[in-house]
Amino acid sequence: MIATASMIAVGAVGLSLALTLYRLLKGPDAPDRVLALDTLAINAIGLIVLFGIIFATTMYFEVALLFAMVGFVTTVAFCKFLLRGNVIE
Repeated sequence: MIATASMIAVGAVGLSLALTLYRLLKGPDAPDRVLALDTLAINAIGLIVLFGIIFATTMYFEVALLFAMVGFVTTVAFCKFLLRGNVIE
């Protein structure tokens, strides 16, 4: 039962990744693409956590935590660049 539910969840997150990638490539302007990139990172974190649950190992959770930190910093840097034109003041 858990294996079936986890495979359905992996498929749903995979579909979400594909749709977000489409939005990233076809976004009308730069802020929409930054939001799509952030959503892509969040979906990837969810997929990594699902793999950690499926394979019953804690290594995936540590990777997801690191990926979340890098994704947050990247999103903030892109937003600062779009607003000011530079990242470092």
